[in-house]
Amino acid sequence: MQTLRVLSYNIHKGFSLGKKNYVLDLIRESIQQFSADLVLLQEVIGEHDKHSNKVIHGPSTSQFEYLADGAWSHYAYGKNAIYDEGHHGNAILSLYPIKDWFNLDLSTNRWESRGLLHAILDIPLKKTIHVMSLHLDLLEKGRQIQIQKVCDYIKRSTKPEDLIILGGDFNDWREKASHRINVEIGLVEAFSVLHGYHAKSFPSFFPILPLDRVYVRNLKPISAQCLKGPIWKKLSDHLALFTEFQL
Repeated sequence: MQTLRVLSYNIHKGFSLGKKNYVLDLIRESIQQFSADLVLLQEVIGEHDKHSNKVIHGPSTSQFEYLADGAWSHYAYGKNAIYDEGHHGNAILSLYPIKDWFNLDLSTNRWESRGLLHAILDIPLKKTIHVMSLHLDLLEKGRQIQIQKVCDYIKRSTKPEDLIILGGDFNDWREKASHRINVEIGLVEAFSVLHGYHAKSFPSFFPILPLDRVYVRNLKPISAQCLKGPIWKKLSDHLALFTEFQL
């Protein structure tokens, strides 16, 4: 294995912008064509009784299992928001076995249930690979608390020589997170390293805000793109990021 391909995507619970259409089929088709080794997902429904009456894929098949089917044999799911009808959260789909995982609660208020899903891959390398998918608050005050909590968690749960991939929806439209994450724990943002700026990924029909990121440590970014075009505008309210790293 010379490279590692990573796709990060807030799938908006399988709905298009404004929740006009349920587009999980098209999301699966679109992400599978990139043959990513790892897929980091946010706003993934694990179970929802109400949706099962309206859409094809209900509680009998969770969204992350449906998206992984036929492409990724291994996955982990972190339940963040729990309600009467079901729950949603973050997920990681992987070509490689996941030997351990943990879901860190990042919630700072009663309106936003947020978390960080941490998976450790079982890959035959001399170094450990930590993969994390997260979703941060809409409000700046909450994000600052969460970023510090994430930095503290990574410091105590990883070693300096470990490989780290941290991706997801940071909601960091003011672009304050990258400097702090780099100074505190030494991670760099892949798209910014290669292009000189953060990818504008929201809203999908006219992306102007740089909300989605993929940070890494001890991996070299060699390509990064924000997936745009007519198809992607019809899917989630976010655009996906596809990145490639040299091991």
